[in-house]
Amino acid sequence: MKKIAIIATGGTIAGRGASGMTTNYKAGRIPVSEILRSIPDVSDRFKISLYSLMSIDSNEMGLNQWVLLKKTIEDIVASSAVDGVVITHGTDTIEETAYFLTLTLHTEKPVVLTGAMRPATAASADGPFNLYQAICLAGSSKAVGQGVLALFSSTIYSGRDIQKISNYKIDAFDKANTALGFMKDDEVYFNTTQNKKHTTGSLFSTMPLDHLPEVDIISYFAGARASLLDTGAKGIVIMGSGMGNYSKAWYEEMKILHQKGVYFVRASRVLDGIVFGDDVFDPDHICINAFTLSAHKSRILLMLSLAYTKNLEKIQEIFTEY
Repeated sequence: MKKIAIIATGGTIAGRGASGMTTNYKAGRIPVSEILRSIPDVSDRFKISLYSLMSIDSNEMGLNQWVLLKKTIEDIVASSAVDGVVITHGTDTIEETAYFLTLTLHTEKPVVLTGAMRPATAASADGPFNLYQAICLAGSSKAVGQGVLALFSSTIYSGRDIQKISNYKIDAFDKANTALGFMKDDEVYFNTTQNKKHTTGSLFSTMPLDHLPEVDIISYFAGARASLLDTGAKGIVIMGSGMGNYSKAWYEEMKILHQKGVYFVRASRVLDGIVFGDDVFDPDHICINAFTLSAHKSRILLMLSLAYTKNLEKIQEIFTEY
């Protein structure tokens, strides 16, 4: 019998609202133990241990909560009595938490995030089945060494590539490139593996995380003032138009700030695509290119990278490898 630890952080999966309704609910109001009781055969197949770490809406997640979650997971998996970990999490920021853990966790054991688009009190709540499949995935030997995973609607995503594409449908997630695999009820099928560095292969998984530099995200829009870029942060991720683009006025301001020690990443506000280097929009090569990372995940990687090195070329190398 596989031993699975479930770490509850709140979110819609533990939300409570008017009976049967899918909106106007409060996240993190129902204990995961109550949700587990709606999945009858789990306790017959797995030895479950529950950890109520926090009970919050995922919009309250930030660096302090991420570091606490990382330390909690690593303390739990240090025991041979645990084979895998499931984290219940709100869907709004789950992709950011998943990527932070992808970069910073130091374990080969399966770690699977899941959640729900409908609160536990809704008719046809999606949380129980997502949780059931996440437990099965965390207990599968096929998931060992695959890095941080996320499970929604019978689809397995990497923590790097998962992306929320709908704020309404229960099938609310997609992938930046391709899903890692799928599930048929409790059966795990991997199509591919994550080829980017993660977990025990990540240089950030053994690095102190107490003092990460501030990094902001600024979205470009038609007519945006260049003064928006001067936030006082050590790093700025530009959520540019198209392939990470912006106006000439923005680039002039970026060059001034770069001379003052500010680091820039060019990402895109477009959901799908890639950001390469560009001699037209970055002729002086002062920017780091996000490639397939979203602006929100680029922010996390830049925070960690700047804590590791201030060398621009090395940070660009990190962005190609992670």
